[in-house]
Formats: sequence, C-alpha cells, structure tokens
Amino acid sequence: MDLQQFRSLYANNSGVVDRNQLNFYTTSRSNSTDQIFVFFSEEKSVGVKTMRKLLGILEEKSIQRGIIVFPGNMTPSARKVIVAMAQQYRLEEFSEADLLVNIVHHTLVPRHDVLTPEEKKTLLEKYRLKETQLPRIQLADPVARYYGLRRGQVVKITRPSETSGRYASYRICF
Repeated sequence: MDLQQFRSLYANNSGVVDRNQLNFYTTSRSNSTDQIFVFFSEEKSVGVKTMRKLLGILEEKSIQRGIIVFPGNMTPSARKVIVAMAQQYRLEEFSEADLLVNIVHHTLVPRHDVLTPEEKKTLLEKYRLKETQLPRIQLADPVARYYGLRRGQVVKITRPSETSGRYASYRICF
C-alpha cells in the first residue's frame, strides 16, 4: 500500500489520520484461541484513562493480549497499569518512534528465531545445560520487544562468521 492509498482509506478531509480506524485484532496462525488487539492511541501522552479504554475493549472482546501504539509518551501511572494487569492481560507498549524502522531488517542485527518449548528442552538436553547457564537477553532488548519474548523463552541468534560461515548462539530472556 502506498501513501496515497493509505491516506484515502484512513485520513479525513483535512488529511489527519483517524487513529480509531487503525485499531484491529487478529488471531495466531498456529493457535486460533490466541488473539491480540492492536490499539492506536489518539492522545499524545497516554495516561490511565487511555489504558482503561484499552482494557475495556480487551474485556469486551475476551482478548488476553494487547499492544498500544502512541505518538508521544506514556505516563508512569499508565506503565503501572501494565504491571498491575500483567496477571490478567499481556500488554505491550510501543512509541511510534520505536516503530519507524524495522530493526530486524537492519544489516547489523543478526537473525533471531524464537524456540518452541520442545526445541528449548531439546537444546538443554543436547548440551546438558540448565536454564541459568544460558547467556541472557533482556526483556527490554529491542529485538526481544519486537518478538514479544517472555521470561524463560529462548532465542536462537544466527550470526555470520568468517571462519565457519555462520554460527548460532542461544539466549534466554530474563
């Protein structure tokens, strides 16, 4: 879709994008019960009121995962709502500035593949490791946020190598 088509679909007569039309939800290809709702906030600074609106939508549609995209910043109290609701909902937040560039397409970012629980178990058995012996990747790492990693998940990182062509390393999210 080019810019002209996007504007014709989502912008009003004055050329301002109607963010309510950008909201959508979708299901996972592998698990039809796994749904996620993506919410585009109209407010420059996201506060508790906006978070309540998002939580109301998630509750109404019976969806457990949500992403909020905002143009400016998020207040500390809104971030506390995400932490407080972590047991019931899996919420992620992104500033529009974070999404301007697709970081996994950058030449300096190696390929990352999230392992399934079975692949993780096989890896730990193959190398006779405990989870604590794996190198770590932070939950706040940009690539970890991109893939929506959770604590305990393992990611395989494949880098180019001059001597062996490529090599794989594994990191656990903590």
